[in-house]
Amino acid sequence: MTLAGKTAIITGSNSGIGLGIARELAKAGADVVLNSFTDSQDDHALAEEIGKEFGITARYIKADMSKGDECRNLIEQAGGCDILVNNAGIQHVAPVDEFPVDRWDAIIAINMNSNFHTMAAALPHMRKRGWGRIVNIASAHGLTASPYKAAYVAAKHGVVGMSKTVALETAQEPITCNAICPGYVLTPLVEAQIPDTMREYDMTRDEVVKNVMLTRQPSKEFATVEQLGGTTVFLCSDAAAQITGTTISVDGGWTAL
Repeated sequence: MTLAGKTAIITGSNSGIGLGIARELAKAGADVVLNSFTDSQDDHALAEEIGKEFGITARYIKADMSKGDECRNLIEQAGGCDILVNNAGIQHVAPVDEFPVDRWDAIIAINMNSNFHTMAAALPHMRKRGWGRIVNIASAHGLTASPYKAAYVAAKHGVVGMSKTVALETAQEPITCNAICPGYVLTPLVEAQIPDTMREYDMTRDEVVKNVMLTRQPSKEFATVEQLGGTTVFLCSDAAAQITGTTISVDGGWTAL
């Protein structure tokens, strides 16, 4: 399939899952807008590199996803939005009674509130263009819970709920809204944690991956950023035109338990 002529905005996309999704959308022919809260030469060079590699237009736009006005301004600066992928997110782990209030506020703002602001700003553009796809990157923690992750779990459950609501509001329009719920994904950040965990538990890499990091993922394999990108491209395809208001789990069986 081709997404030529479509503009895709992917939040939190200068590394990891967001970058993987951006690359797969670019491979499918979409023009892409990368985003993060930084504004370095490397950020803009990354967009230029993707544009050259896939023969599409790629730009980088700085926006802090913890600030509603910057979320909305990202959409306006892009000049149009056919595909919106809300991926930006942060994490903090602590018991509820010890959870720092500033961390709670930041996680809710970036992981959940940003989705509200970007969707609200993007929908008029999609309606004007007569087509739209919204893909919110939730989590297995949008469908289940883990201890010490109250803010993250609350935010991701909120993302799933918002996705269903927007899907109902756009059900009779050529616009869909869905949530992808990944389990553990092999990103550079996760890869960098493995050596320290090996030393901490005196385990081999394989033991750490299967017995520590992927203890809740029945497949005992990480999902990949390419798989998440491929799932996103599918949700943007004509084949997925009647898939809206639902979740797609890419979690190796985690939520089947």
